[in-house]
Amino acid sequence: MNSSVSDKKEPDPHRAGYAGIIGLPNAGKSTLFNQLLGQKLSIITPKAQTTRHRIQGFYSDDNSQIVFLDTPGIIQPAYLLQQRMMDQVHRLRVDADLLLHIVDGRRAPEPGDVVFETLKELNVDTMLIVNKIDTLNEERMKEVAARYANHFNYADTVFISALDGTGVDELIEKVKERMPQGPAFYPKEEASDFSMRFFVSELIREQLFLLYQQEIPYSCAVNIVEYKEEPDLDRIHAEIVVNRDSQKGILIGKKASRLKELGIRSRKEIEQMTGKKAHLELFVKVREKWRDNETFLKNFGYR
Repeated sequence: MNSSVSDKKEPDPHRAGYAGIIGLPNAGKSTLFNQLLGQKLSIITPKAQTTRHRIQGFYSDDNSQIVFLDTPGIIQPAYLLQQRMMDQVHRLRVDADLLLHIVDGRRAPEPGDVVFETLKELNVDTMLIVNKIDTLNEERMKEVAARYANHFNYADTVFISALDGTGVDELIEKVKERMPQGPAFYPKEEASDFSMRFFVSELIREQLFLLYQQEIPYSCAVNIVEYKEEPDLDRIHAEIVVNRDSQKGILIGKKASRLKELGIRSRKEIEQMTGKKAHLELFVKVREKWRDNETFLKNFGYR
């Protein structure tokens, strides 16, 4: 029997959109962000509030492009810098097509959790992402998800381990389904539209969090004063800004030993990212109360 009608299936429409990752500090946002993209774009440390900027990373395949947005952990701001960090979260109200609320599966929601208030204010479709399932049994996973669902009406729930990647492929497929139909926003070979200067400043700041204790990392900003790219070498001049003279002394250390160690570690991370040698010079500057100064914050990229 002949047929003039083709049985070929129509290709799926191309989808493209923005998915914001939000949650409390240390829930695993940046670890998930890097896992989704298959490379390190967000810095990660054991300390809370490591992420200060909203970072864009692009997941692209033949039929979709998802712009994932890593955001600072949600807190009640204590100074202007933290307010600017929360401004980045609240921009998701107009920028995001979908939110991914990632939670530490070992912890049940607490009364007055600021994230639920933020989710209601944003008013964007939200998926619950229960993280760290490598440490949980199935009964505990479902119990935690049910308790979060009592506080907010989630569009879907996915169980993952951001650390080892379990469940991340399923998450990507579910996110794709919820993206609007449309063309890609960025060239598909690109991973982000942030500059190398930005990523270098973040790598230095990551080492500040790993090397120094207590308030020091939170009192620091990193400003790339000069970045010269040569064929086989990048020449970088960076300033580390602190709040007080006493912090400058701690940062530098005896006979500049701490600052040298910071430079060695930072240069190693920079070279790993760029794939070539780096000549890194670090200087420490005191800018009193920079975290509450609008001009300093703008100069350091916090707008």
